[in-house]
This record gives sequence, C-alpha cells and structure tokens, in this order.
Amino acid sequence: MALLFSDEEFQQAWTELDEPQLDGGWEFFTETMNVKIYRLYNKETGLYEYKVFGVLASCSPDLCADVYMDLNYRRKWDSYVKELHEKDYDGQKAIYWEVKYPLPLSNRDYVYVRERRDLDVGGRKICVVLAKSSSVSQCPEKKGVIRVKDYKQSLAIESDGADGTKVFMNYFDNPGGMIPTWLVNWAAKTGVPAFLTDMKKACSNYSSYCNNK
Repeated sequence: MALLFSDEEFQQAWTELDEPQLDGGWEFFTETMNVKIYRLYNKETGLYEYKVFGVLASCSPDLCADVYMDLNYRRKWDSYVKELHEKDYDGQKAIYWEVKYPLPLSNRDYVYVRERRDLDVGGRKICVVLAKSSSVSQCPEKKGVIRVKDYKQSLAIESDGADGTKVFMNYFDNPGGMIPTWLVNWAAKTGVPAFLTDMKKACSNYSSYCNNK
C-alpha cells in the first residue's frame, strides 16, 4: 500500500509549532481565545487557506489527540455532522463525512484519508495528524449533496508546558457549488473559534463518554 503522507509532510507540520511559516502572502486574519488565525488567498478559487496557532487551555495533548481522532464521539458533540464513519475500500481505509449546511444550501460531503503519528522530537512529544481528500470510486456521490474534492488539513500538538496544549493547524477546502466566497470566508472566521470552543467542551466530557460506552 502506498504511503499516504511523507515524512517531510509530518515534519513541515510540527516545525510550525516553533517557527510559523508565514512568508509568501500570508496575512493576519483574526485573533480569539488565545488563538491567532492567518490566511493565504488562492487566486484560482477566490478562497483562502488558513493557519491557526494557539493554546487550548486545560486540555492535555493526549486528550486532544484522542478526541480529535474519535469519529464516534465526534458524532455526539459536533452538531454539524450528519454522517461520519471510517470504512475499508478495497484495502484502503477512508473516512466519509457529511456536513450539515443551512437551508437553502446543499449539504457537503467529504471522502478523505488521514494518518496520525506520535513523534519524539529531541525529547518533545508531538502528535501530528494529516488529512487530505481521496477519490474512492466505491463511495459514489449522493443526490442533493455536493462532494468536496479539494480538502486538506494538518494538525500538530504538544504540551504548552502547563496543563494545556499548544496547537498548529493548517487547512483548506473548496466547498464548491454556488456559495458566495464572502460567505465561505465569513464562516471560516466564526467557525474556527466555535469549533475550538466545542473541542474544549468535548475534551472535558470525554472521560464520562468513555465510561458510559
């Protein structure tokens, strides 16, 4: 089976915990909840790619990583999830994810692959999760749902030295369809803080979820 991601891609992600790479047109976008967001304009799509730097207080890196990877739990705490599961498609595991969009917009769905690596970098424990779109022919598009075919996300986390987690995230997706670009970009500005708020709450409730399974 071909490698999903290269060693270099994992290194690029964790390196930004130390030295944010913001040359080449990245601009400051917004700051909230101890998190700074930068964006890079994509001329072809009229959309932005985003980088997120910050700290999630009172959440350990191990807990953050486990919550982030647990798809069954995400269906419980993420109100935008309509369907989310991992399946084996001819020997290749891929994740199917349908996201609720407000009417009159059509829902979007994703088929993507991901990989987690827990790294030891000079004695530092760093977790990196990479994800990207995958074209799986055995997962046909649904009527009335628009398939997002251009999606990527990377996440690198480590301890902040206290009881929290230092976070770097890089992501881009092109939702397609007839959504005004200003609406997509507005959603990014409000959606990231909302996701982080939900993620913190999900971390605090994870032990009770696991105990009640």
